[in-house]
Amino acid sequence: MDLDLVEVASEANPPVCRIMDFNRFKYEAAQRAKESKRKSTSAGIKEMKYRPKIGVGDFDTKTRQVARFLGEGHKVKITIMFRGREMSHPDLGKKILDQVAEQVEGVGKVEAAPKLDGRNMIMVLAPERRPQARKSPSDNGQASPAESASQAATAPPSATNALPPEPRLASDPAPATPDGYDSANGAGVVADPAGADPAGAANTAASAS
Repeated sequence: MDLDLVEVASEANPPVCRIMDFNRFKYEAAQRAKESKRKSTSAGIKEMKYRPKIGVGDFDTKTRQVARFLGEGHKVKITIMFRGREMSHPDLGKKILDQVAEQVEGVGKVEAAPKLDGRNMIMVLAPERRPQARKSPSDNGQASPAESASQAATAPPSATNALPPEPRLASDPAPATPDGYDSANGAGVVADPAGADPAGAANTAASAS
């Protein structure tokens, strides 16, 4: 077998050596490093640089980028770069940092307050994690399954849900009809509540006159 004698502990007394396949050892070490890098979190720290005399358009563009970094879970280091006589006006840099913190409120929070570091003023923002409350079906205007079942049980039967009439043969006797209903014409006849004959009432009225 083609093996190598590799020194694995040079600081030991005496030094420790190991017989191995050195190429295979390097390959396995590279694979372990790649696997650990893949499993490690990708969140890091980003940096965004401003100037004390930055324009409105550049400020908005950079601030949107900062908000995007925070939304992805990264920390953001905000740096204000001073040049020449700008060092005598650190309040301008502090004002810009306060505006950035105000613009990203709700997405990030100030982790490290603004401070001077040489010719720069820095501030660190961290992403803000807010737990999202679970919404019930009633919040979206939908009834829960229990409410739907109770409403269905208490609702009156509709006309569409009524059972159809049972089929009847010609030899079967006709169903009984209520008083005052003309089964031939399918219309009801309103009876006099007093039981009087309409023709007799007309004759009585004529004789009285």
